[in-house]
Amino acid sequence: MSDRPKELTLAEQAPANHECRACGYVYEPKKGDGKGNIPSGTPFEELPVSWRCPVCGVPKSQFVNVGAVDAPSGFADNLNYGFGVNRLTPGQKNLLIFGALALAFLFFLSLYGLS
Repeated sequence: MSDRPKELTLAEQAPANHECRACGYVYEPKKGDGKGNIPSGTPFEELPVSWRCPVCGVPKSQFVNVGAVDAPSGFADNLNYGFGVNRLTPGQKNLLIFGALALAFLFFLSLYGLS
């Protein structure tokens, strides 16, 4: 067996967002909480026990981890492969794929204008 520790992806290394189960508010560590005087960059785990949802007021225990947002899903060593596509976030990849499909469909429809 290997003694190497499990390598984490960039999405697993990024600070996770947490969503309120009552109202859907998402706490993003990179933004913090201006209403609760929580500075940006504060991980959810370091929030005080008395912290409550700024929208509905439920306690911290009512939040669920929804993972990182806007982080590349691969490993750091692989970011330079694939014509730079590996550096895209999942949302950017969706935009690229479905945007290309929509453009191809428009080109296909434009063929009817030639006749």
